Order: sequence, then structure tokens, then C-alpha cells
Amino acid sequence: MRPRRFTPLLLPLSTLAFAGAVQAAEWNMATPYGDASFHTQNVKQFAEDVAEATDGALRITVHSGGSLVAHGEIKPSVRRGTIDAGEVFLSILSNDDPIFEIDTLPGVAGSYEEAMALWEATRPMITELFAAEGLKPLYAVAWPAQGLYTREEITDPEQFEGLRVRAPNINTQRFVQNLGGSPTETEESDIPTAFSTGRVDAMITSSATGNAMTAWDYVSWYTDANLWLPKNIVFINQRAFDRLDEATQEALLEAAARAEERGWQMSRDNNATSLEALAANGVSVVTPNEAVAEALQAAGDKLFADWESRASDEAKALLDAYRDGLEE
Repeated sequence: MRPRRFTPLLLPLSTLAFAGAVQAAEWNMATPYGDASFHTQNVKQFAEDVAEATDGALRITVHSGGSLVAHGEIKPSVRRGTIDAGEVFLSILSNDDPIFEIDTLPGVAGSYEEAMALWEATRPMITELFAAEGLKPLYAVAWPAQGLYTREEITDPEQFEGLRVRAPNINTQRFVQNLGGSPTETEESDIPTAFSTGRVDAMITSSATGNAMTAWDYVSWYTDANLWLPKNIVFINQRAFDRLDEATQEALLEAAARAEERGWQMSRDNNATSLEALAANGVSVVTPNEAVAEALQAAGDKLFADWESRASDEAKALLDAYRDGLEE
């Protein structure tokens, strides 16, 4: 009898590759801002950090500029689990609870230090509200202070009457109405078209957005009014997080903490370079005169009174605690 010859079992390389890949998690993340935004740059660095820290066990593909999901649909999509992670302008969630618009109230936080203290004070409540919808916040980063972009210099409060102003959230819309203007909701990617077609005459936004969108193509003045420092928030689907092993979860949270710290510094740096870019490209950067400043303050006071009438006792208590902390 001839001896039997045994041949080792050789799996195709593609099969071996798949066997190693099935353990990896592939997430999709949607953000409404373009690649020129420092927020998007920070998010992409966050995704790279996660992939490196987990040795590829978790890979996050960032879909920027609203290319995957429109801004208003990002949170619902993450909640449903159709995408795993998202970034939104926090105050667009104000219909869910007034706490989400607290960082768009004039006079509440007028510096990066105050904006961070406000975030720390409100983070527990915001985290709780997100958790009730199966969502987990990872980090938040402030924009530079908001100002007003116009074709002509604003020197008289009467110029606000009927002015069509791009307002990205309901609180900014109320603020514009308090000034006598006509608010228009326009996504960042549609700003140039909105100006060129006459749908808007002005916009309230940061130096960063003006620079990223080359505002000098359609406006000539930026009134650096230091209205408020709003935030973007990055969050994930809780079920997707729970499916990760403990080591991957820890790496993800550590990368998020670094992204938050890095993002706030990027915001500071971007504000300085953006103001320089605006001036270098012919935009006159000015501060409001006394009459305009008084009109902005009056509109802000009315906005704050409206917020207090709608906010919960918990939200108002958090604001009081934040203000007490500033005085210590």
C-alpha cells in the first residue's frame, strides 16, 4: 500500500485578510462643514487618532460638507443607527431643549475661557438629554465669537430694518428679528449662492466661516461684535459604542479628549489668522459704534428674556451656577 501524503490546508490570501478584518469596526461620520473648516480638520485628525490608537480595530470615515447627510438630519440618523457618528452646530437642537441654545445668548460667554466654563457647567445636562435618545456626546469645540458680515458698514441701527440676514439657528433668527431684520436659514455650503442671488444681504457668523467661505467675494465689512461663542458637538450612537471592546472604547474616549483640547486651540488660532485673512482680502474689520452696540445689546436682552421664559428650572440653575463660578 502506498503511504498517504498529507498536504497542509492553504487558505487563499483574500480569505485570510477577511478573517482578520471581521474584528474591525467601520463607522461612518457626517459633518455639515467643508474641508476648509478647522472643525472638519479636527474631526479628521480625531478619526486618524482613533485608527492609530486602536491599531485599525475602529476606523471612522468622515463625510464632510453635508455630503452624506444634511445638517438637520445628522442627529436623527445617528439616533437611528443609519450612521454611527456625527457633528452638528449645537444650537440647531434648540427645539429639543432650550439648554442647547444657551451658548448663543449674547452676554453669557464673551471669551474662550467663559465659553469653556459654560460647556463644563452644561455638559452633564446635555449628556443626559443625548443619552435619553441613545446618543453619547464625545466632545464639543467653540467657534470664534460671532460677528456681522455686510456689504455696507453698519453705523445706524435703522440699517437693520428689513435686512435679510443669514441665521444658522432659531436663536440667531430671533436675534435678527429683534433687530428688525429678516432672518434667512442658509447652510454654510449655500452662502455664496444666497448672496449672489440676493436671498441674503448679510450674515451672522464667525471670522472662521468668513475666511473658509471667502466672504470677500460678496461682502466688504465685518463688524466684530463678539456676540457669542457657539459650539459644535460630536457624538455617537450608544449601541455602536457598546459593541466595541473595552480597550477600543477607552482609546476612542481618549482620542475625543485630545480632539476637544486641540479643537479649542485651533479655534483660537483660526480666529487670529481669519481676521488677518479678511483684512488682507479687502474686508474692513470694525467694532460696532455706540448706537449699534446699544441696539445689539437690546436685541440680546430681549433674546435672553425669551430664553428664560422657556428654559427649565434645571437649565436656569446651571446658568446661575456658571455665573457664580465666574465671580469666584
